[in-house]
Amino acid sequence: MQTPVSVLAEILRSDPARPRVTFYEDTVGPTQGERIELSGKVLANWISKAGNALQDEYDLGPGAVIRLSLPPHWRALYWAFAVWSVGGTVDLVGDPTPNLLICDDPDLAGTLEPAPSDVVVVTLDALARVHPGPVPAGAMDEARELASYGDQFTAMADPAPDDLALITHSAHTAYRNVVPHRDWPANTRVSLAGDLAAVLESTLAAWAVDGSVVLARNGRQAGVESPPERLASERVTLDLT
Repeated sequence: MQTPVSVLAEILRSDPARPRVTFYEDTVGPTQGERIELSGKVLANWISKAGNALQDEYDLGPGAVIRLSLPPHWRALYWAFAVWSVGGTVDLVGDPTPNLLICDDPDLAGTLEPAPSDVVVVTLDALARVHPGPVPAGAMDEARELASYGDQFTAMADPAPDDLALITHSAHTAYRNVVPHRDWPANTRVSLAGDLAAVLESTLAAWAVDGSVVLARNGRQAGVESPPERLASERVTLDLT
């Protein structure tokens, strides 16, 4: 049975230095034009830090529901894998009482009833060292605090195969089924489109065949049709945009 944790372990064993996510920021704003390339080793480092934060700071493990309210973005990928690393459930729909809210909008927590007791505020800017605006009292400013957590992660408990891994508008998916099995060749390099649910699904599928993804964000969507020159320069072998 493949799980997010086993898929991550496999790409690290295969080639930790190879780029696994290449991200383009196409959204109009101060970070438009950003291109970020992350190897398996770098991604694992981010996932470990976030996993340690979830486990040590918030005492989360199997059965915990974490609402992930982020756009399709490389930071959303490592937070989703961190949730799976501790055995929790990634909720993309909006559980009314999540154990933790992870969001890029500091005002979101105040609009929820009941308001979540624990919040992580994510700043999408790759170079940010602190959130540029006010952060709710008691919330974690990820840009300022995440770096202080350890680079190695060991889960205190593992999820059962039937534990819930992912909640989307279309499905509730258990750990035994959360890694899609696609008829893709090994080392497929995928250009992604869709919402965060589609991005997570395709990333899991690509990594499961020792592949990689090219993710372009435009607004709340993971890109519009990718420019042909980008597909060529990134050596994309499968275009899902």
